[in-house]
Amino acid sequence: MSDRPVVLYDGVCGFCNSAVQFLLRIDRRGELRFAALQSDFAGGVIARHPELASMDSLVYVGNPETAAEYVAVRSDGALRVIAHAGRPWRWLHIAAVIPRPVRDRLYDGFAAIRYRVFGKLDTCPIPSPEVRARFLDQGDPAQSL
Repeated sequence: MSDRPVVLYDGVCGFCNSAVQFLLRIDRRGELRFAALQSDFAGGVIARHPELASMDSLVYVGNPETAAEYVAVRSDGALRVIAHAGRPWRWLHIAAVIPRPVRDRLYDGFAAIRYRVFGKLDTCPIPSPEVRARFLDQGDPAQSL
């Protein structure tokens, strides 16, 4: 397994899938990899980090599948993800100056309405051949992205 970070996301969330497509474009160095929360890979991460059992949103996994593995969730996870973005998007990292409780409240508020606004998919979409190598758990298309 590569030590490149992995972004876990809700594979049936319309917004989350669009966000992953956006990240694929702005991560110019190709550092991020992706796995749906519904995937076997995510299940392994959740088994190692039981505090994630009820998580249904973004999880940043640093040093995946190593003794140094760590996770960042909610706004901290989003800030870690944006650190991999190219310019001009990296300036969004300035949001780190906002206290975490405020950032997380905003994050949770958006997460609570994302299905109503952006819809919920029946299955996780299959990534295009050009980016498929950046996605983990490609076995069953209905289960993983």
